[in-house]
Amino acid sequence: MILTDTHTHLYLEAFEDDREEVMQRAKEQQVKKMILPNIDTTSIEALHSLCDQYPSNCFPMMGLHPSSVEANYKNELETIYKKFSERKYYAVGEIGIDLYWDKTYEEQQKEAFRTQIRWAIEKKLPIVIHARNSFDEIFEILDEENHEDLQGVFHCFTGSAEQAAKALGYGGFWLGLGGVLTFKNSRLADVIKDIAMENLLLETDAPYLAPVPYRGKRNESAYVRQVAEKLAITKDLSVEEVARITTENAEKLFKIPVEWS
Repeated sequence: MILTDTHTHLYLEAFEDDREEVMQRAKEQQVKKMILPNIDTTSIEALHSLCDQYPSNCFPMMGLHPSSVEANYKNELETIYKKFSERKYYAVGEIGIDLYWDKTYEEQQKEAFRTQIRWAIEKKLPIVIHARNSFDEIFEILDEENHEDLQGVFHCFTGSAEQAAKALGYGGFWLGLGGVLTFKNSRLADVIKDIAMENLLLETDAPYLAPVPYRGKRNESAYVRQVAEKLAITKDLSVEEVARITTENAEKLFKIPVEWS
């Protein structure tokens, strides 16, 4: 069995004291592939270091997170764009719009999102979308920028059935499911119950949003197993079948190498 965590920040300081143990626990849970989003220029070195240390397990994205978009965002984008010519990345991410905490740089977030979508089309890479309190704004830009070659995932999807249908309606997008799926008061299981497995990916967003029974604690990639188990119950499938389909989906979208045996 191969589980794939399609969104994890294992390079952050939250794992500084026990990163090797975290990687070992992931391996023990059959989490063999992990895709790592960038945040901004300050996170690049740590991201690269982890991926270089575990080249068969960790695969980097490159992008500017919406919460890091500030007055100097164009300088950040310039530096980040240059990185694509220096090494291989598997997606442009994470990118998007976050209006939950602060709307000060809303217009700059929109412009950064639009710019990075265009990078993805140019470089034939998928995008990884962070959408928090911003589905309408995200959809407005995608309506304008969508392209026949554009693919991606709505990371940590927590929207409604109507928003899920709109996201999947673009034709090349998946929904990323994380710990929220396991929360007692979450309606996400009902939202995705009738969505085809071929449209779903698993993720943790570690160290954030740990699933039950670890809710409130530091998340880690091993816990994608709990998300897979909840999805298996929701879809009346075995965990092994959920792992196979979602890893095949990740392989298709991100073009990561998967050693099937």
